[in-house]
Amino acid sequence: MTGLIEVAGRDDGARGVVASVTVRYFAAAAEAAGVEEELLAPDAVGSTVGELREWLVARYGAAMARVVANGSFLVDGVVQRDGAAPLGARVDVLPPFAGG
Repeated sequence: MTGLIEVAGRDDGARGVVASVTVRYFAAAAEAAGVEEELLAPDAVGSTVGELREWLVARYGAAMARVVANGSFLVDGVVQRDGAAPLGARVDVLPPFAGG
């Protein structure tokens, strides 16, 4: 389906599609992107976390490459590090966090 992402694995077992992906950026990711949130068309960014990662680096350059190299993606609230994981309606791009 052009322009749509099929969403699988919901808690209710249902499948659906999303016509857009809301990408939210936090801390260094927001600095690299120059925005905190944007609405993107799936046909532009791909349908997997890996495709989105590549698109972000191509669009925002070295600063974003540093963020996504060690950061995390939350896809509809679930941490995804597997590049083959499908995108959902909302993806949060989180930089690596230091902590104790």
